[in-house]
Amino acid sequence: MEIIPEQCKVVVALDMIVGKWKPLVIQHLISKDTLRFNELRRLMPDITQRMLTLHLRELEEQDIVRRVVYPQVPPKVEYSITEYGRTLEPILHSMHVWGTAHVEHMKRRNAEAADAEGRAVSARP
Repeated sequence: MEIIPEQCKVVVALDMIVGKWKPLVIQHLISKDTLRFNELRRLMPDITQRMLTLHLRELEEQDIVRRVVYPQVPPKVEYSITEYGRTLEPILHSMHVWGTAHVEHMKRRNAEAADAEGRAVSARP
């Protein structure tokens, strides 16, 4: 299938998962099914409450995450991945595989560059 650059929707897809935290939120919900807000916070201790709230709202608006509020005191709110959100699983897996390969590629490249630089320095008179 030929993709016409002007009609490419990769940007739309990336917008859904771009950032440091969105892929992690999605992956946790895929693997754990249902989590409460503080459970997500514990799984990602470096995320701020504000950032987690923002990402969950954005993902909910895009039908990636489902938010269920139980009418009780104190309030109980649970988050889960929607069926539509589960369609991101193979995409995230492919990106993980590529990211892992890229990290290894860059390690090899940097090691080769360091070796070449070391040989160039030792070859000088």
